[in-house]
Amino acid sequence: MQAIQSLYPHRADNAAPAELDLRGLPSPEPMLRALAAADALLPGQAVQVLTPLLPIPLLDALATRGLYTSAVTLPGGTARVLIRRRDDDGPAGA
Repeated sequence: MQAIQSLYPHRADNAAPAELDLRGLPSPEPMLRALAAADALLPGQAVQVLTPLLPIPLLDALATRGLYTSAVTLPGGTARVLIRRRDDDGPAGA
């Protein structure tokens, strides 16, 4: 299984992706910030976001951008979403 690169390509340890906790933000901030983080990903990079609920509209928007996503519902109804840009992709809008 290939390791996922973090948002910090200068790190040689290929640590887990950076994590953004968006649970305490009012709508539509969680979606806007998650999309901004996703759009900033370079090929092979990933970010995890914690959201106040399972973000179906966010997952749809990320799929439209061609990004890989994996979402898990956590206790209390919150969710953790892994967002990854494929290795052969450029940044969004490129």
